[in-house]
Amino acid sequence: MALYLEHYGLKEPPFRITPHTDFFFEGADRGASLEALIYAVLHDEGIVKVSGEVGSGKTMLCRVLMERLPANVDTIYIATPSLARDEILEAIGEDLGLALAGKRTAAALRELQEHLIARYGQGRRVVILIDEAHAMPEETLEEVRLLSNLESNRHKLLQIVLFGQPELDATLAKPSLRQLRDRVTHAFRMRPLSKAEAARYLSFRMRAAGYRGPEVFAPGAVALIAGASDGLTRRINILADKALLSAFTENGHAVTLTHARAAVRDSEFASMKPRRAGTLVVASAALVAGLALGVAAQWIWMQESRQPVAAVDPPPAQGPAAPAPAVPAQAAPPAVPAQAASPAPTSAPEPAPTTIAPGAPASAPGAPAHLRPEQSERLERYSPAGHRLLAERIAAAHSVLDRAPDEGYSIELFTTDNSDPARMERFLLRARDYVQLEDLFVIPLEGAGQYRLRVVYGEFPTRDEAAAAGKRLPPRYQEAFRTELRSFGELRGQI
Repeated sequence: MALYLEHYGLKEPPFRITPHTDFFFEGADRGASLEALIYAVLHDEGIVKVSGEVGSGKTMLCRVLMERLPANVDTIYIATPSLARDEILEAIGEDLGLALAGKRTAAALRELQEHLIARYGQGRRVVILIDEAHAMPEETLEEVRLLSNLESNRHKLLQIVLFGQPELDATLAKPSLRQLRDRVTHAFRMRPLSKAEAARYLSFRMRAAGYRGPEVFAPGAVALIAGASDGLTRRINILADKALLSAFTENGHAVTLTHARAAVRDSEFASMKPRRAGTLVVASAALVAGLALGVAAQWIWMQESRQPVAAVDPPPAQGPAAPAPAVPAQAAPPAVPAQAASPAPTSAPEPAPTTIAPGAPASAPGAPAHLRPEQSERLERYSPAGHRLLAERIAAAHSVLDRAPDEGYSIELFTTDNSDPARMERFLLRARDYVQLEDLFVIPLEGAGQYRLRVVYGEFPTRDEAAAAGKRLPPRYQEAFRTELRSFGELRGQI
């Protein structure tokens, strides 16, 4: 038991490094990722991958997922992924009460499938959660692919979630595993916390442990802890615990920069050689922008899982034009808002009206059209597949892009590689709870024969007015998206 509990009025240690689901922090994409994972598991979304550095919170997310899945979902947790391909079948069978040891692979798979069909008929679902999947041998990963093929006439019988370090991404990128890679429908990245997020994280953990006073960690201490930890939650916990102890030994109730420095000096990882800036920049651009935004997008889409709608959300692949999100990505499809795993809906502030109604004709009489014929053709080639809202918002985007001057601005919420019309339709259905749908524009971006979808908000005559409107966006959108101001000249130039 930490020595300082009574000193700070705590009921339990706030910074244990072992996963404790009561201390699950829903900020920085964590809540968004959880919502997206739950949706994927419940809606036959194929294999899901969650990657992140050591100590970024993957195991905590896995434990909370297990707790929050409905009672009709049976979870199988595999913490020793170094199993051989026949051993993983035996481990799964053992959890389900099947004796598969010693049976040929084909016979074992057939018996497992029959058992899963029987469970499905009873209204039950089975989910396999594989921790430390980056350590799994390639032949075992191939067995995972075969397991993902088990299905009835219409439904997957097994949902599989892989949790692993970034090496998992490299492993799945191998040509020999391309069949497995193609079955990964959602990929989430546990990104490090920013300084602001680290401050909220420290405050959250203290209050979850029973603290009720003013903020304990001074801004300078937070900045040092966030930097020395590289934003990894496990390291933040270690440094915060040491800093609290340092303040306690001085009979203080505030953690200052001095206490934080003492904690850093006492931590082995703080003396490790920092990563090169170039590597970090590449990782941020390629992974944060690519995956976190997809998660964010997923959040909103995921919210529809609470309301019966038909269909959903984000594999995150992100194109180069997408901004790096501050949070999950968080669902296009969900586009995702929010930091809380199951927040109560909040009323959105009245959004600033657009200068020109989105439904206005492509160009006023006598006004020049701004889109070139080939650009209009590329927009029209994307098919909304009969989804009414999506068709309307694409048409509105076509109209505003054709008439808006280059110096006008809009607010980019996110761009997603997941161009599935049904998913975007569900995002739009959910978005009606947060903003005026007339202010949302969906821009199809064609490249190499594939489409990405860019979602922007509003039409404003100046950059300053767009920035002011961005501050009036619903809190969930502000938390979920790292918005970017885009001129219409820039938006047209990327079509």
